[in-house]
Amino acid sequence: MRVMAQLAMVMNLDKCIGCHTCSVTCKQTWTNREGTEYVWFNNVETRPGQGYPRRYEDQERWRGGWELTRRGRLRLRGGSRLRRLGRLFANPDLPELTDYYEPWTYDYRTLTTAPLGDDSPVARPISAITGAPTSVRSGPNWDDSLGGGPENLAADPVVARLRDELGTAVRFEFEQAFMFYLPRICEHCLNPSCVASCPSGAMYKRVEDGIVLVDQDRCRGWRMCVSGCPYKKVYFNHRTGKAEKCTFCYPRMEVGQPTVCAETCVGRLRYIGVMLYDVDRVTRAASTPDEKDLYPAQLDVFLDPDDPEVAAAAERDGVPHEWVEAARRSPVRDLICTYRLALPLHPEYRTMPMVWYVPPLSPVVDALARTGFDGEDTGNLFGAIESLRIPVEYLAELFTAGDPEPVRASLRRLAAMRSFMRSVNLGEVPDGAAASQVGLTEDQLRAMYRLLALARYEERYVIPTAGVGQAHDLEAVATRCSLDTDGGPGMGGGDSARGGPVELFVWNPHSRPDGLFPGSRPR
Repeated sequence: MRVMAQLAMVMNLDKCIGCHTCSVTCKQTWTNREGTEYVWFNNVETRPGQGYPRRYEDQERWRGGWELTRRGRLRLRGGSRLRRLGRLFANPDLPELTDYYEPWTYDYRTLTTAPLGDDSPVARPISAITGAPTSVRSGPNWDDSLGGGPENLAADPVVARLRDELGTAVRFEFEQAFMFYLPRICEHCLNPSCVASCPSGAMYKRVEDGIVLVDQDRCRGWRMCVSGCPYKKVYFNHRTGKAEKCTFCYPRMEVGQPTVCAETCVGRLRYIGVMLYDVDRVTRAASTPDEKDLYPAQLDVFLDPDDPEVAAAAERDGVPHEWVEAARRSPVRDLICTYRLALPLHPEYRTMPMVWYVPPLSPVVDALARTGFDGEDTGNLFGAIESLRIPVEYLAELFTAGDPEPVRASLRRLAAMRSFMRSVNLGEVPDGAAASQVGLTEDQLRAMYRLLALARYEERYVIPTAGVGQAHDLEAVATRCSLDTDGGPGMGGGDSARGGPVELFVWNPHSRPDGLFPGSRPR
């Protein structure tokens, strides 16, 4: 057993209202520079829908993540090293700008400079990439609130799989009763395929907290990480020629502050905490033959910080005491392991994602209430969960590789908690049978309610600050990965003649700049 610590996030989808505050604040903080106009480290998708970039979940097309060979070994879906090397300069698995969207602004100057006339002036859309007039055809959440209806939503890869597996009976009737928002950031996986895909070694996973970052000095713009990530959360900056991605706001995390998206979330649906895991089990868990067993296999990777043997092993392996204590108080661990409410996004990609989701129960409650029945009665809720099979099947395709049982168990626990606490709040005698039916105690239902509904700031974000004492070293790391200044390494500010970062779009093809390859030194 080799213990490591990982910062993780859980999002409660029952509370997301699709306001996009998290997306806007993240973009304003991290991607408000030239070259990142189309980049959204955090985006909120409407489900069912195609997502961002369009149909990113179709790995038959994009070949992201991992697959098993005939011998049961993990291999990148992008193919062998030789195949990927042959496609280094012409990668057919790379999304184009049209798969994202062409960002635009408006010609506001026309509104103020147009001469007087009988017609009102119109601000035409202008491409933020080319500066030429453009036609708005898509956006980062083009499916917002089921925008476009069945015509567009039929292209949802999850819906396509359900249609193929369950037949023509699966149509878009469920859109009347089921819609939810899915916020997405980089998964900061335990087994990241983007790191394995990077030819220059610029992508790396931090040992101290598991955050996956891009070393801007080492990045050569090959973009294999973009195609290698099955969640398509690595982006290419067309100005700098570098890859960029969500940093989990590591400068904030190092001083005990949550990510910007979590800090500004209106619904208070995000939780951040520490998970301890056995790094020696990761490859074995990711190599589980049956995709439906990947979720329980990943649960087996996590360790109990209250176990004295785990605590001793963590100290032996260099995990700070503050991190072990934070893991014991982690809300993420409670939601993932104790209550078994949170589920991973697309575990079938075999990357072992570390951003998990509590599936939404509210659409089930609303659909039941519209029929005239009590939407929060335990018996009614349990029956509704069993009968509304299409939403459960859809959620299973998202979170458990098609296995509906973990989704159904999570929804039943949420239903039991809702019914139990309603009785408590109304002064009625709560039905203790509801807790026993879902394998929990009444005290656990109360603790679940507090965590999901009443938790204070410091209970939702349990972030250790053991790294504060290493400020000098952390400052050096921040310099290597900085994305926030126009002259920083991420913006190509170095001098290639002195071995600094090389701008791939302007270097002389007849020479060999000293900084072109990692590890080279100026002559």
